[in-house]
Amino acid sequence: MDAREATRLLKGVRAAALAGDRPPAAPRPEIAASWRRMLAGGVHPDRDARSRMLSAAETEERRQVSPLREILPVLREGLLPALDEALHIMVVADADGRLLWREGHRSILRKADRLGFAVGADWDEAVVGTNGVGTALVARRPVQVFSAEHFVSSHHDWTCAGAPVHDPRDGRLLGVIDVSGPLDTMHPATLAWVSSVARLAERELRVRHLESLERLRAVAAPLLARLPGRALAVDPLGWTAAVTGLAPADRVALPKGLGPGPVWVPQLGDCVAEPLPGGWLLRLAEPRAGAPVVSRVVLDLSRPRCWSATVYGAAGSWSQELSPRHAELLFLLAESPRGRTAAELAAELFGDPTRTVTVRAELSRVRRHLAGVLTHRPYRFAEDVEVELIRPADPGRLLPHSTAPAVVRARLGLGGAAVIP
Repeated sequence: MDAREATRLLKGVRAAALAGDRPPAAPRPEIAASWRRMLAGGVHPDRDARSRMLSAAETEERRQVSPLREILPVLREGLLPALDEALHIMVVADADGRLLWREGHRSILRKADRLGFAVGADWDEAVVGTNGVGTALVARRPVQVFSAEHFVSSHHDWTCAGAPVHDPRDGRLLGVIDVSGPLDTMHPATLAWVSSVARLAERELRVRHLESLERLRAVAAPLLARLPGRALAVDPLGWTAAVTGLAPADRVALPKGLGPGPVWVPQLGDCVAEPLPGGWLLRLAEPRAGAPVVSRVVLDLSRPRCWSATVYGAAGSWSQELSPRHAELLFLLAESPRGRTAAELAAELFGDPTRTVTVRAELSRVRRHLAGVLTHRPYRFAEDVEVELIRPADPGRLLPHSTAPAVVRARLGLGGAAVIP
């Protein structure tokens, strides 16, 4: 099937979906899920809505604070040499869907301007419909959108492929790399190409992080060698550079707003924090009776693509951002006060109770950051911990990326746990 035939078919599929009729072919699952979100959110299928463009000053401010700025050389090296010949452009957007950089073939840049696909524009899915930037942000995986797979009809002459970029230090979604061009320039290998460059960019960020830890280690190691007792040096995100007097951990969860002086760190207890170039020196207090315990956890799933667990104890509070998988797991546990076995959680996450190894591995990672909050056999929140779950106002926006059977039922307002055969 050539591009024109595929376009005609997709337009028929889209028309049937909008009319609620049986389509001539099933849309791809990620496209069907996006269309459902667009219909639920009231995006107009034939009207090209646009939000306010960022000013030049606002765009530059976002560029300066974005970690994506550090990987632009990798992106340019991996993508730009082929863009002129392929009649495509490269776009780099932040986690809000705002376009921060755009480069490529001049004639395609002019066509993109007419579409509003310009630096400073908002290409969040909820604003402009299904597209390679906004849909990849929601799905959190590489997405290619071809012709009439775009929900808004004015985009049907374009094809795009977007891949999300995550911060390897904490898994935070940084933004999306997108390659777009006119419909007749589409190539099926574009998505694999963009995805590979996105992984190279993440590897570059990982290398830069390891280099920063090495610099911190060079400063901290002589200090730790002279200190009595237990202490460790960590970077601003809690990654360990050097340690003395205790078993090393890859990372510790630091409280928000960490400053010099006494502080309670969840995995360590009472500490004294001292600033170091590129991080912190944490000196642990000796164990004492009546150490702080966790009393309350607030699981906030109300904001799109920004989920967190805030832990409250006698010594204060701290928050941990959650990956999509960890948000799913904690949601299921918050809904199950009596707890769940690994098999039950596997059924609720994957529809397959045999995938217990994956569940146990993910929960082990969660418990590293939520020490004293979660117990096992079965997996549950600790009995003396009060749990507050904050959902989105619209149930349909609960963890929109998730295909877990239990989460899908919750979005539809259906209760009950998965049945284990």
